[in-house]
Amino acid sequence: MNEVIVGIIGLTVVLLLFLTGIELAFAMILIGFLGFGYLVSFPAALNLLAKDIFDVLDTYSFTVIPLFIMMGQIAFNSGIAKRLFDAAYKFIGHVPGGLAMATVVGATAFKSICGSSPATAATFASVAVPEMDRYNYDKRLSTGIVASVGTLGILLPPSVTLIVFGIITDQSIGRLFLAGIFPGLLIALFFLFIIYGWCKINPALGPKGPKSTWGQRMRSLPEVAWVVLIFLLVVIGIMYGFFTPTEAGSVGTFLVLVLTVTKRDLNFKAFLKSVAESVRTACMVIMLIAGSTVLGHFIAVTKIPMIAADWIVGLPFPPWLIMVIICLIYETGGSFIDDLAFMILATPIFYPAILKLGYNPIWFAIMIAITVMVGVVIPPVAINVFVVKQITKTPFSVIYRGVYPFLISLVAAAILLFIFPGLATWLPVKLMGTPPV
Repeated sequence: MNEVIVGIIGLTVVLLLFLTGIELAFAMILIGFLGFGYLVSFPAALNLLAKDIFDVLDTYSFTVIPLFIMMGQIAFNSGIAKRLFDAAYKFIGHVPGGLAMATVVGATAFKSICGSSPATAATFASVAVPEMDRYNYDKRLSTGIVASVGTLGILLPPSVTLIVFGIITDQSIGRLFLAGIFPGLLIALFFLFIIYGWCKINPALGPKGPKSTWGQRMRSLPEVAWVVLIFLLVVIGIMYGFFTPTEAGSVGTFLVLVLTVTKRDLNFKAFLKSVAESVRTACMVIMLIAGSTVLGHFIAVTKIPMIAADWIVGLPFPPWLIMVIICLIYETGGSFIDDLAFMILATPIFYPAILKLGYNPIWFAIMIAITVMVGVVIPPVAINVFVVKQITKTPFSVIYRGVYPFLISLVAAAILLFIFPGLATWLPVKLMGTPPV
């Protein structure tokens, strides 16, 4: 049987296995092993299986994943998010939709120390939604913005999605972190405009809150300053080579731990919970990488990435339209399986084509990150919506009606990135120089 046909059958079976309920990581390992064994030999496949899994588990640079996840979990299980929300509320809570705007500002600041999108959605569903309920905010606005703003963690550093993308494409994590800052802040700004315009059109959606005094506002700023300081230390440390991304994860996690313990926001039980959740999530991500590595060697033998790259480049369409099609494939795939898992599965196939088309790989990473942001809030697999629904007990239909206006921000940001790719590439080049060829 032709290698390409074997590869296509293998990829199809991987997706079918996932639909049966088996974890995607194990499905990739199984099919990668069987496919490589069929095309090469089963003794070679056994050696490949042992070597690939051991190499992934033994790779020091992969420790960056559990470290940044743990930093976010400690922040999630402490009172940092509530203090950031309160500080933002004191400054803008008195304008129409002010509490929803404070959620955007607070969550954007919180994202600087938490790279998990569902964790952010869960945190602000617990912190912000009850406060908005107290001021009779429409559930569409309160739950919709909480689910939407959680997506910023996919783009703003320390994003686990960008870390994984950097690992599987051998790109600088520091450059990816810097590339996500401008687009992430731009999307947050679009969120604010949408809230303000929506509440201007229908003031009943988000009534004004009481106005805080300047004294109250000033007293809330130190809470924000500590978070910003940790964020700057981590990003600048990576950027100027003071420490590696792994060391940055260690430093950031330690500082967040010290901050929460000093303020007595984190007891021993919450600390153990943070460690357990971090280990669970990190194991899931690392096993996905191991599965992708095994499957990737099988796919490499089939020559599908090279053939797909040549075929895509040869399509009679302009490069921008091909890029749109690739993004739609990521979006469609992420609609049926976890978006991060599909990104790990699809990127080795499409990445060579992107390079052949002449696109900047850092820019491509940000485009895919925005695609993943859309995926976590639209059906059927919308993890952020599921999290908000579980915490607030709000019907899915209401949350989705609240999410859809904010999708405009993500689409607008993607269009602007197409027109002005420098939104993603300027900061990494400016601060870290042109990457070596």
